[in-house]
Amino acid sequence: QVKLVESGGGLVQPGGSLRLSCAASGTISRVNAIKWYRQAPGKERELVALTSMSEATNYADSVNGQITISGDNAKNMVYLQINSLQPEGTAVYYCYYLLQTHAIAPPRDSWGQGTHVTVSS
Repeated sequence: QVKLVESGGGLVQPGGSLRLSCAASGTISRVNAIKWYRQAPGKERELVALTSMSEATNYADSVNGQITISGDNAKNMVYLQINSLQPEGTAVYYCYYLLQTHAIAPPRDSWGQGTHVTVSS
């Protein structure tokens, strides 16, 4: 069983920065794509960052220049650095993997539980 656990959220003042973390555990043979989503109160879940084996890293236009996705394969960690946060960045941020648990298994979705980010003075 694969488990994703996000951390690093919290309260930050406008203009501040946060680094969100996503720790992956369990049986993972291959990671096909890693994404970060966010869902603001009363809004749809929004894709903000994507990295994959077959595509270059992409960011949503709404956050381009503000966020950076990175990872540490040795630690099975993925990070989302968010700079210049503004109140509209208040949301629950979710980590997502498209992965295979074995070489011949079909790709499957895996989601974390989310980490809350509140931007307020």
